[in-house]
Amino acid sequence: MIDSKRQIAKYITCDYVMSNIAWLLFNIIRFYTPVVNSGYVYLSDFLLSQNVLVGQLFMPLIMMSVYYLSGYYNIIFFKSRLHELFTTLGSVAINTLILFFTALINDVLPLRSENYELIFILFATQFICIYPFRLIITADATHKIHNRIWYFNTLIVGCGKQALKLTRDLNKRSVALGYHIVGYVDIGEGNRSQQLEMPIYKSDNLEELCDRLNIKYIIVSVDDNSHSHLNSVVNMLFPLNCTIKVQSDIFHQLAGRVRLSNIYGEPLVDINSCAISAGGRNTKRVFDILFSIVAIILVSPIIAVLAILIKLDSKGPVFFKQERIGYHHKPFYLYKLRTMYIDAESDGTPRLSSLDDKRITPIGRILRKYRFDELPQFWNILKGDMSLVGPRPEREYFIKQIMQKAPYYALMYQIRPGLTSWGMVKYGYARNVDEMIERLQYDVIYLENMSMLVDLKIIIYTIRTVLLGRGM
Repeated sequence: MIDSKRQIAKYITCDYVMSNIAWLLFNIIRFYTPVVNSGYVYLSDFLLSQNVLVGQLFMPLIMMSVYYLSGYYNIIFFKSRLHELFTTLGSVAINTLILFFTALINDVLPLRSENYELIFILFATQFICIYPFRLIITADATHKIHNRIWYFNTLIVGCGKQALKLTRDLNKRSVALGYHIVGYVDIGEGNRSQQLEMPIYKSDNLEELCDRLNIKYIIVSVDDNSHSHLNSVVNMLFPLNCTIKVQSDIFHQLAGRVRLSNIYGEPLVDINSCAISAGGRNTKRVFDILFSIVAIILVSPIIAVLAILIKLDSKGPVFFKQERIGYHHKPFYLYKLRTMYIDAESDGTPRLSSLDDKRITPIGRILRKYRFDELPQFWNILKGDMSLVGPRPEREYFIKQIMQKAPYYALMYQIRPGLTSWGMVKYGYARNVDEMIERLQYDVIYLENMSMLVDLKIIIYTIRTVLLGRGM
């Protein structure tokens, strides 16, 4: 077995220690560099000066923040050596610029070549200290995985011919991929292979099974690749706290395209993650937190005024909460300002709103037109239930209907749902399931082109929509 927490602790501890050493070495080299006049005669006096001591405390923390945002700690195992090299080079380059313009700006020298020399020394010191130790940790982990010393407990969903073939293909490899198959899950295919040697489990209470067996990976390998069957299988697996992989032909059935991250192993596709890089994912989350904090402070007076108007307009609470399905198919409560009369769904059947919906209050129409009703969702963003930009979260009742016609909706579970989305900007609110599916096409496009630049464009278009009152 592999202890993932211990492995990530190795990377973080090593990076932090070596960042401290790198900054200390740079200051020593900086003191003895002829082009820099530190103003001190002795090295000990220079290193114990207030500015250097403060820098020794805070500069490694800045370096670690950049390493986190780069996404280096997101992927603990199966690191590409080339990707690790370029990620480290990029992180060190960014750190060099940040440190130079925050801590060394007073050392700017008359000759441009001398400034370049100072920058190069800072860059080289960091890279030489950081990269070799990262490489040692990664190489050690890769060696242990390939030689079956370390492994991940893995379940195969399916117990037919495809599951048997996959098992044999994984076991006969001279270089292991880390998958230690501990059993199979019978999902009612009806063609169970008699040659399977591991236990076969029922699909009931998979969450308890995964916890008991300490499952890290689930591989979907079913004989029945029909859309309806895959729909139910994938929908069942997403809430589990495991990495879900499917064979490339199955993923093509779901999404119409294939994206591989490991070209040396079996053609398995991770359906938990989307096209955005690990660094982009971290940056997006940090931006969500900062933006939502500022937004909550700014819109609190507006919400207070709207709360008074809502109470004057109709009976009922100011805020409205409703269960929606979010990241990895996990439910959460979405918060909005109430725009409908109480007991709008008194018969218990979920209903979508329409333009002439009698359930909407007079003030509610104004709130919906300018999307003011969604201001409390900044709290959902801060909590981590949602993102500023992402697919619109739906209720389970409608998701089941959508997935009957568009099983690729399951791919939306790869990211947090959003306050706004490309679908909401280009299509707007949906009045029925068919319109939801039409809007879904825009969210699929967003999923394949995620970036902070795309998010910024969507935010700008959303602001334009709000100002023009095109919310309804």
